Amino acid sequence: MKQSKVIKKLTKCMIPHQLCRVKMAYYPYSFHYFPLKVNEKFFLSAAEDDFQLDGFEIRRIRQVDFVEKPDSKVLAIDMAEGVVDDINVPKVNISGWKPIFRSLKNMNRNIIIEHEDKDPEKCDFYMGKIEEVRKHSVMLRCFDADGVWDEKPTKIYFRDITSVTFGSRYVDVFSKYVPKL
Repeated sequence: MKQSKVIKKLTKCMIPHQLCRVKMAYYPYSFHYFPLKVNEKFFLSAAEDDFQLDGFEIRRIRQVDFVEKPDSKVLAIDMAEGVVDDINVPKVNISGWKPIFRSLKNMNRNIIIEHEDKDPEKCDFYMGKIEEVRKHSVMLRCFDADGVWDEKPTKIYFRDITSVTFGSRYVDVFSKYVPKL
């Protein structure tokens, strides 16, 4: 699908909140999103999973294979369950990676950064706190599956990032059980 068509479809679903099924080039399955902000490079969405919101994701427009409104009962159920009423638009500037990470750093919360690929061996997953935003990278102090903080921050280049997640159940609940930095 052409990027202009992706942008048009995502934008059309923003007001009123409409559910979209989004298929990314590097992932075999699609995601359910409520698009909140869209520009030529990025989109910010509220993630929908099993009739509840599960945080926010920022992804690249150029990596979208297709966007469609699902012909399913999911949106009707989400509306009946009050999911749509719970959507808020976070104050994140999505004009580029630097403004994105500066906005998220100001929120002072842990995030997830991923590099996704069709080849699972090439995938990377980072979870932690933003320490510094640089010209072409972000420095993230990560914690591992045992909740242990790395001694030094990890440098993650913007070019390698496919998604940024914040406010999800996974990162928020896990963050409650890791020691303070």
